[in-house]
Amino acid sequence: MRFGPVPLDQAEGGVLAHSLPVAGGRLRKGKRLEAADLAALAATGRVEVTVARLDPGDVGEDDAALALARAVAGPGLELQPVGTGRVNLLATGPGLARIDAARVDAFNAVDGAITLASVPRWQRMDPRGMVATVKIIAYAVPGAAIARACDAGAGALALAAPVIDTASLIQTDVGLGAHLEKGAEVTRARLERLGARLIEARTVPHRAEPLAEALAAAAGGIVLILTGSATSDAQDVAPAALRRAGGRLVHFGMPVDPGNLTFLGELGGRPVLGLPGSSRSPALSGSDWVLERLVCGVPVGPAEIMGMGVGGLLKEIPTRPRPRAQRG
Repeated sequence: MRFGPVPLDQAEGGVLAHSLPVAGGRLRKGKRLEAADLAALAATGRVEVTVARLDPGDVGEDDAALALARAVAGPGLELQPVGTGRVNLLATGPGLARIDAARVDAFNAVDGAITLASVPRWQRMDPRGMVATVKIIAYAVPGAAIARACDAGAGALALAAPVIDTASLIQTDVGLGAHLEKGAEVTRARLERLGARLIEARTVPHRAEPLAEALAAAAGGIVLILTGSATSDAQDVAPAALRRAGGRLVHFGMPVDPGNLTFLGELGGRPVLGLPGSSRSPALSGSDWVLERLVCGVPVGPAEIMGMGVGGLLKEIPTRPRPRAQRG
């Protein structure tokens, strides 16, 4: 592509680089100039104009952006109409943004005029939420560069849609009163935004035996435990109840705050998630990241959980009984 100022009598067919005023309005940048446009510019006293001219093999910004967006988009994404060299990729439903970071980096390394920006990996998406945008930042790019970028970024983006649609919540009672109702309401809302339903919410005494019985009887595709007293050890009431019910503890603890006391288990082929006390608040907690992956069928185990530390220092909760900051 050639770019720069040219005399008006040589500008026909070029792509206008910058918007310019003319009698009765403006010529918008990106417009392919016609004879009438050049006459209107001449009437303003202008003798030259800055244009972009495509070389053989170049592809215009809109066609390039559309081809690239189609290449990177995987299942669960839809493309908005192209315009000014941009195509936005939207989620077709609730789920998690599945981003292949290596492919995105390789795509962006092909040519400085070819760009792809996405949300963070595994970000929860609402229906029609923007997962990524492809933007061509020149008026044209070589077709060979487009081909390389399409190959490098093929299928880099997708949506991990929910695969679990029901959940059971078991809370233990230590005299929290209203906290029990709040825990169920907040949990229900968390599940609904992932397209899942809370089909039962039970409360049992804070002892291993009744909790184990409730776990064994739970009907949801995922079982959530919210204890009235924090689970502070792998031998505490909730993990002990899980083992008593015939399940197993997969991992206890995570490097995300709030959310440190989250635990993951398995019972009868279903995931069991021990929620920390912070999950009674609608604010983001580390347990959200685990819950979202489980519901959306994204593998999560000890390695994935312990890899959440970078970015795991979440927003301070003003009502925390032990704020992180030391007070003098």
